Amino acid sequence: MRGKRLHILFFALPYFTIFILMHSCMTFRMSHREVDEYFKSKNVAGSQHHYKTDVCTIHYAQAGDENKPLVLFVHGSPGSLSAFIDFLADSVLLNKALLITTDRPGFGHSNFGIAETSLEKQAAALKPILEKYKANRPVILVGHSLGGPVIAQLAMDYPELVDGLVFVAASIDPSLEPDELWFRAPLATPFLSWILPRSFRASNEEIYQLEPQLENMLPRWKEIKCPVVFIQGKKDQFVPPENAEFAKKMMVNTSVEIVMKEDMDHFVPWSDPELIRNAILNLLRD
Repeated sequence: MRGKRLHILFFALPYFTIFILMHSCMTFRMSHREVDEYFKSKNVAGSQHHYKTDVCTIHYAQAGDENKPLVLFVHGSPGSLSAFIDFLADSVLLNKALLITTDRPGFGHSNFGIAETSLEKQAAALKPILEKYKANRPVILVGHSLGGPVIAQLAMDYPELVDGLVFVAASIDPSLEPDELWFRAPLATPFLSWILPRSFRASNEEIYQLEPQLENMLPRWKEIKCPVVFIQGKKDQFVPPENAEFAKKMMVNTSVEIVMKEDMDHFVPWSDPELIRNAILNLLRD
């Protein structure tokens, strides 16, 4: 019997090791030290900050002149502020704006692994950043993937704090959400959610609840009155390109510029950062 147990333990050990490595490696975040070292390596005077809200503790990094216009970057799912960290070392943008990239609730160092499925509450959690720099006009928000509906919610709920939006491969049309309930629903239950790395756990929970959240936003798109740029690749396998046309159709009280690239996929911040930079610069000029 003892030999059998040892055999089972020996057989299971590699799988248990892989499971632990998944949880430790698939975090999609940089440590505080890694962020500091990144700024140092780029010779950028960046800094990190935290603040508490009713939703969670929010962590963000910033670089640039605090007296210049604000650009706030909001990452997708899963992800963290590291998704946009390279933009904080962009010399062109640093000369024009205060640049902030934040960990959304449930990711990075903002209550890591504990999802906040309400877009309204996510927007409320990021509002203090906009309030802190509300004098830094214009204030431009950049949202990638699921960060897109978050910045839209911010513009709907706090229009007095937002002057421009850059959607990057953003999931905003509820009718285009993929039918993934067959696997997301079980993984969102307490019985099975523990098997997922914490970043994927938070991601699964918020994506599972995204479609009804987007449906709630349908009557409110007409409330957005600040200029909008929507960047989208036609080879995006995660977000259908038709989301760009949805933006144009729904935001009837503002200008919506669509930047569509034939050979671009979902990972625009890494593959085509110049498109985001150009959109920001254009909105700053407006």
